[in-house]
Amino acid sequence: MLLVEDDASIREVATLGLEQAGLRVTAIGDGREGLARFREGGVNLVLLDVMLPSLDGFEVCREIRRDSGTPIVMLTARSELHDIVVGLELGADDYVTKPFELPELVARVKAVLRRSGPTVGGDGNSTITVGALEIDPVGFRVTKSGEELNLTATEFRLLHELARRPKQVFTRDLLLELVWNYDYLGDSRLVDAAVQRLRAKVEDDPKHPTLIRTVRAVGYRFDAG
Repeated sequence: MLLVEDDASIREVATLGLEQAGLRVTAIGDGREGLARFREGGVNLVLLDVMLPSLDGFEVCREIRRDSGTPIVMLTARSELHDIVVGLELGADDYVTKPFELPELVARVKAVLRRSGPTVGGDGNSTITVGALEIDPVGFRVTKSGEELNLTATEFRLLHELARRPKQVFTRDLLLELVWNYDYLGDSRLVDAAVQRLRAKVEDDPKHPTLIRTVRAVGYRFDAG
């Protein structure tokens, strides 16, 4: 994984904790250098601070999301709600607020890594076709009118969980458990931001969605027509 954090003490502590948890970490203190390292390949997850020299974390996230679904976890100040929302809207899969406890950081990172692989298990491996949309959980890919969509792992899992049980209403807490693997660490903003991004990719008119419906004060459901 790639850690991009300009605070040397945080970078050192986070690297040590993640490596003790069995992860291999490349740590960099500059946004532009971090993006260059990511583009060299071989990165399975990016842990990305917001405030970085040369290129801030939002710009790095935006550049990564132009052509990659590699999981991104943002590091942000606990008091900066705006930073959390912006990071999620740009395509971050999760966030960790600073100051953080190492066990929480490791748990967040491992949860994101667990859901970054193909969906498996039970009858959930069947391809789902809804109009022009085709969801292939084995190939971990979604196409619309034959064109492959660039979905992140989180977006794919969210779409698959909704689509495999059409008409069922999912609460945000249930989606956090199914998609993010959280039963106590989660935040409903993760769900709402991911739904917003997903609608922009799969709906014909994201402002008037016909597939992923909002159930007021409850959550979401998938309408297969």
